[in-house]
Amino acid sequence: MTKFAATAVTLALLGAPAFADGHATGDADAGEKVFNKCKACHMIQDADGNDIVKGGRTGPNLYGLYQRVAGSTDFRYGDSIVEAGEAGLEWNEEEFVKYVADPKEYLAEYLDDKKARSKMSFKLRKEEEAADVWAYIVSVGPEPKEEDGES
Repeated sequence: MTKFAATAVTLALLGAPAFADGHATGDADAGEKVFNKCKACHMIQDADGNDIVKGGRTGPNLYGLYQRVAGSTDFRYGDSIVEAGEAGLEWNEEEFVKYVADPKEYLAEYLDDKKARSKMSFKLRKEEEAADVWAYIVSVGPEPKEEDGES
């Protein structure tokens, strides 16, 4: 194994736990600035209706996005994102970063359906910016739910 390959494998293994438990790898402060691009369509509003970020209503509220089943909150989602949620898509950093890079392509690949579409046309192609936005969204949301097997 080459030195590069060994380093890549090591970094991937070290990064996997961060994606799995909701700890964001990005910079939430930088993500707040990048989120200005998102608020044209999205808001962040807590469960009590308090605005954390006033924004548009074209896209769904992003409060509590971590571990949310895709297409599951009260919003008029497109068929493909609802289908992805029914197929098991829950939002975490890894899935979010891939989705926002190209929502249509992501859904087509996730659903193995080249006709899959997304209502979200905006693309956030820089992986670092997407990770920063994820970090920001998680930082202003509720504490992640513990996965301890209790109901």
